[in-house]
Amino acid sequence: MTVEKVMVVGAGQMGSGIAQVCAQAGYKVLLNDLKLEFVERGLRVINKNLTRNVDKGRLTEEQKQAVLNNLTPSIDLQDASEVDLVIEAAVENMEIKAKIFAQLDEIAPEHTILASNTSSLPITEIAAVTKRPEKVIGMHFMNPVPVMKLVEIIRGLATADEVYQVIEDMTKTLNKVPVEVNDFPGFVANRVLMPMINEAIYTLYEGVATKEAIDEVMKLGMNHPMGPLTLADFIGLDTCLYIMETLHDGFGDDKYRPCPLLRKYVKAGWLGKKTGRGFYVYE
Repeated sequence: MTVEKVMVVGAGQMGSGIAQVCAQAGYKVLLNDLKLEFVERGLRVINKNLTRNVDKGRLTEEQKQAVLNNLTPSIDLQDASEVDLVIEAAVENMEIKAKIFAQLDEIAPEHTILASNTSSLPITEIAAVTKRPEKVIGMHFMNPVPVMKLVEIIRGLATADEVYQVIEDMTKTLNKVPVEVNDFPGFVANRVLMPMINEAIYTLYEGVATKEAIDEVMKLGMNHPMGPLTLADFIGLDTCLYIMETLHDGFGDDKYRPCPLLRKYVKAGWLGKKTGRGFYVYE
């Protein structure tokens, strides 16, 4: 089982990053989304990233062009009929992911592996909507994808060992470090990270310190590159809330209860950097 052609479903921040690293590793990549304008926006981001690497001397203009030549836009899931691997990077919502996987299962060839970049949802449940649960797996990339080394690889209940091995080997060709994780809500990354962010929000909510002070303590005291409230703004407060709710529902434990302040900000439409305002205000 070899992977030569990849389809990435979802051309947003994560999807375009995944498409970029796959194209850089020499894979032929279809970047798919619902509308051509979404795909074109993703391709522009990739082009900008590659141009920056050329300017810094990390890539030649020829290498940049070779990467771009490996990318093809797609607005039809039927294009999955000619790929060896699909990596879904759609919105973090079980209903939407289940619908995509059910469609891909009908379209993709029998040998095709279906992977999800979900950051918290159960792979076993996603796999259950397909007739190939043994070929469904989680590939949770970290943001920003071109920079971060880690990929959490999550086995569903039925994921075949051979499929796991193919994905682990392929991840290494992307110049990433694969780490095997079992199928529990939030996996490892978000099960540890999100409650920390949520606790930082509680600390602000209870008036223990200002947002600047909370972030400074974690940066200087724990050597984190950015404070938890700044990080929450970068991730998106709606995404943080959704993952906390997934943890809360999945474990039924109140230690995962989302902070009321987080809910309030999301209801206000203050979702962080992407909307220009979260815990901080952005231009």
